[in-house]
Amino acid sequence: MLTDHPPQMQALVEGNIRLAATVILIRDGVQGLELFMVQRPGKGDFPDIHVFPGGKVDADDFAPEICFGLTDPEASERLGVSAGGLRYWVAVARECFEECGVLLVRKEGSPMVFDVDARKRFDEHRERLLANEIAFSDICRTEKIQVDCKRLEYFSHWITPNLIPRRFDTRFFIATMPADQSTHAHTFETVDDEWIQPRSALANKDTGRWQMIDPTLRSLETLVQYNNVNEALADIRQGRHLMPLTESLSGQGMQPL
Repeated sequence: MLTDHPPQMQALVEGNIRLAATVILIRDGVQGLELFMVQRPGKGDFPDIHVFPGGKVDADDFAPEICFGLTDPEASERLGVSAGGLRYWVAVARECFEECGVLLVRKEGSPMVFDVDARKRFDEHRERLLANEIAFSDICRTEKIQVDCKRLEYFSHWITPNLIPRRFDTRFFIATMPADQSTHAHTFETVDDEWIQPRSALANKDTGRWQMIDPTLRSLETLVQYNNVNEALADIRQGRHLMPLTESLSGQGMQPL
């Protein structure tokens, strides 16, 4: 969906299609692979559904200087766009911080250690970010941190079918949950959150307890085959994780990687 204009000038909306990014946080639980899901409140584009954290790409998300381990040409090639691909990595890291309270970053090139003072400071940053008082890139510059792009693996690509009025061109990413952090969903953006195994999430949909859209369901069906984080990441990094792109999946909005 990106054009040949300079990255900072490229539109975030093409026609009625809005660019978006989603993150699937995963970890090894007692009984196997777990992932973090939230329930949207009864408003917005997709009310009352269970989803993975994510949202719209913002203009400020094109900030190559706050990225570690990936350049914009490399990111754009990975996504199959002419330029500006790196904004998706920033967008998904920002959304993860906004919605989950989790930072997927490095500090001056090294893994960041979150002590008590750091947690308090970043809680304050998060509140200001959610209040639109500060940009995510400003936080990164102030704290001398960078988005850990190597931690974010490109997972899938979905475009909302054209029969739906409000459409999204969404890139899905997957990331291992940092061991020294904990999830803390924001109550304004979500009404419920939990770590859950893929098969349990699918069971909730089957019994009618949860509502989900096709990209979420297909992602769960992809991840249910893995027993742990290492198994999942090994396949995802090689592009072996996705089910074949059928006419039915294409009709649901799934795009080739």
